[in-house]
Amino acid sequence: MIRVGVCGFPRKRAELFQHLDVVEVQKTFYNLVPPESLVRLREEAPPSFVFTMKAFQGITHPASSPTYRRTRLPSGFRPENLGFFQDTEEVATCARFTFEEAVALQAKVIVFQCPPSFTPTPEHRRNLVRFFERFPRKEVLLAWEPRGKWRKEDIRVICQELDLVHVVDPFGDSPQWGEVVYFRLHGRGSYRYCYSDEELRFLAKLLKASSKDAFCLFNNIPMFENALSLRAMLSLSPGDSSGES
Repeated sequence: MIRVGVCGFPRKRAELFQHLDVVEVQKTFYNLVPPESLVRLREEAPPSFVFTMKAFQGITHPASSPTYRRTRLPSGFRPENLGFFQDTEEVATCARFTFEEAVALQAKVIVFQCPPSFTPTPEHRRNLVRFFERFPRKEVLLAWEPRGKWRKEDIRVICQELDLVHVVDPFGDSPQWGEVVYFRLHGRGSYRYCYSDEELRFLAKLLKASSKDAFCLFNNIPMFENALSLRAMLSLSPGDSSGES
């Protein structure tokens, strides 16, 4: 099964629900979202529509990250205790809230995207292992998008041992492990980048060649147009996620 969609809501929800079959919710990365808001979103979508989501940045990103400009931290949070999967009460609280959000949304995948500064130091490795050994797994896949200078062999071993899906941009890397394939396409060199028909045909070939279920989420500015083009190449009609054999 192949699902093609977008990161966030570049169009009205009704239009996305009509033409796509998956959206990766982004607001859960920037702020802790009341679960009842995500329940309403789930109820608004067709029953067959799938949501994935980004984990709150308090788990993955230090408070010095510019992504916190839009963030409202709970009172009492110490900024130095955020990010890098640290063994702190702040990160533990963020993890509990992220799981509650996933349950409310009935998300199929939670994406833990790390900043490039999360490098493969011994401390970071220990934090990563400890965090995912504790994180609940009920009916949701956990996916990791490393962006530091991690070796492929290390990513493969970590994902295998911790049962994580390795998230990649297929134009820059290949997935090392995971129950499903999860592609996130950020644009080649710029979020304004629009993928060509040739590139989308290459992507369609990759998706069809996989023996696993696949998620393909565009995260560039023309994401909706690229998603529709790729769906057409895969012969996916609205509401269909199977594609040609």
